[in-house]
Amino acid sequence: MTSHIDLNADLGESFGHWRLGDDEAMLSVVTSANIACGFHAGDALTLQRTCASAVARGIVVGAQVGYRDLAGFGRRRMDVPSDELTADVLYQIGALDGLCRVAGGRVAYVKPHGALYNTCVSDRRQAEAVIAAVSLWSRGVTSRYAVEPDSVGASPLAVVGLPGSELLTCAEEAGLPIVREAFADRAYTPEGHLVDRSLSGAVLTDPDQIAARMVSLVTTGEIAAIDGSALTIEADTICVHGDTPDAVAIARAVRAALATAGVELAPFVSP
Repeated sequence: MTSHIDLNADLGESFGHWRLGDDEAMLSVVTSANIACGFHAGDALTLQRTCASAVARGIVVGAQVGYRDLAGFGRRRMDVPSDELTADVLYQIGALDGLCRVAGGRVAYVKPHGALYNTCVSDRRQAEAVIAAVSLWSRGVTSRYAVEPDSVGASPLAVVGLPGSELLTCAEEAGLPIVREAFADRAYTPEGHLVDRSLSGAVLTDPDQIAARMVSLVTTGEIAAIDGSALTIEADTICVHGDTPDAVAIARAVRAALATAGVELAPFVSP
């Protein structure tokens, strides 16, 4: 049993006149925000406003990096060369961190989005390319602010990923802090992977059912896989996808249920 856990959500995914999710409402519930970086979703103004709102509320900001795939919302697997993928991820971190620093905050962690997240569970090459970018950014920023300290400081970026994934293995090998993630609104295979979104039952939408699953996860370390078997998961943060139907209601239900169970909601890193 854990006495505290982080609650995160994917935000900043609107684009121009196309609105996705209720970022302001979600920011009143979560303790950290995975903000899109413009590759899978999000335009510059949306990202600037989302970063500013998160910083003003004291919410920890993470860069949600993805494939260059606006049309597919980053949910189509791509075989991107390693050097190109590293550069793409580095570009996204830098853009979002710039918007955060203008608002008085900083990017504190990195979480891949969609197909990139799932690919990095088992694809060592792509996982290494993502971690190379996180390491390059962390070394560069830490070196700069060690000489020129400012109000937001600097420290190595944490990496959020699925427990047991190649992404977290590579991050640990690179000396980066890791954050193990569980998903409130997604079903799991018996092996601990996310059920493919194309399959029936992959996305969960009932707030009460989801809240009960998360209380079980946090207090016992177990939830039911899609076949009904007991699955053991160690998690430091719980994700609610911003584009899941009734996402805000789900997040509120999860937060309330955890509080009732005596679990404190707290970010895994300082803003």
